[in-house]
Amino acid sequence: MSEESKRVMAEKTSTDDRKPSSTSTGKRIIVKSADMSEDMQKEAVDIAIAAFDKNNVEKDVAESIKKEFDKKHGPTWHCIVGRNFGSYVTHETNHFIYFYLDQKAVLLFKSG
Repeated sequence: MSEESKRVMAEKTSTDDRKPSSTSTGKRIIVKSADMSEDMQKEAVDIAIAAFDKNNVEKDVAESIKKEFDKKHGPTWHCIVGRNFGSYVTHETNHFIYFYLDQKAVLLFKSG
């Protein structure tokens, strides 16, 4: 990651919660940090909502999101889903999002 990318990411993560939004399904979405296009962010949220609707286990939700992004945007995507986790990752430029969907956090990024 370039120094400019690190600086931009630090600025994005240093801001407090971004404005929460809600979907037509009534789910509360807060994008905490993102380095991807608005369209791809919306796609990530929509895919996550569908994955949560289909699966009850966080591991299965993460697998579903990861496989869908691998299929649509090429390998290699990584996804972490849960209520309580720490992370420090390296990602390809313009391929990172970290957001909350109600009480669950979703970290999705491309690397490798």
